[in-house]
Amino acid sequence: MAPLESAHRRAAHRVAVLLVTLVAGLGVLPATALAAPAPGQQMNAADMTLLNGVRLAGLWEMPAGNMAAEKGQSKRVREIGAEISRQHGVLDQLVVEAANKLGAVLPTTPTTQQQGWLTEMQNATGNQFDQIFVTRLRVAHGNIFPVIGAVRASTRDPIVRKLAEEANKFVNDHMSMLESTGLVRWQQLPPAALPPAQSDSLVAAAAANVGSGRGVEVSTTVVWLVFLAALATGGFATYRIMRRT
Repeated sequence: MAPLESAHRRAAHRVAVLLVTLVAGLGVLPATALAAPAPGQQMNAADMTLLNGVRLAGLWEMPAGNMAAEKGQSKRVREIGAEISRQHGVLDQLVVEAANKLGAVLPTTPTTQQQGWLTEMQNATGNQFDQIFVTRLRVAHGNIFPVIGAVRASTRDPIVRKLAEEANKFVNDHMSMLESTGLVRWQQLPPAALPPAQSDSLVAAAAANVGSGRGVEVSTTVVWLVFLAALATGGFATYRIMRRT
């Protein structure tokens, strides 16, 4: 009797091990399929365009705002210059922090064109300076505004998405401030780049923003097939053990 009881105990132990393994597989495999990629793994060219654009905006608009605060002809321009410079300091800190989390490298100097705008402002005085300051900054903000919206609409990276939301608030506020001077020459602003009739190019461009820099994705169907195969194998093994005993 003792050898028979010992065999039954060994068989029961084997069954228990198989059942525990199968239950563990049920909990682990689906979790693998749903695991989110680490920040930065889903970045693409559009995301980097936003990071670089926000960084470059701060690199030239902070000194431009400081100039306006010092040499603006009107009080309103001086006030706006100081506030835009201050706010870009906050936004610049946000984009640097985001880049550090994502492992992205940001520019450290303005572009040649932006440096030319600063030189243009340095050489201007009085009402001419006010007009140049408002015109240059309003056009620049109008150019980056749709980029922010497109990236916010389709980026897969949560850090980039949050930065886009923050940048959108600042840029919209800056445009409103610049427009409050009454110096915006609306006729000279570039027209909106709308797609031709019956075209969804803007939608397609936003959809393309998901890019190719994806993390590894595992099909849920494949995961369940693997699990069911393991379940079948385990069931067959259990049946054989029970038959022997």
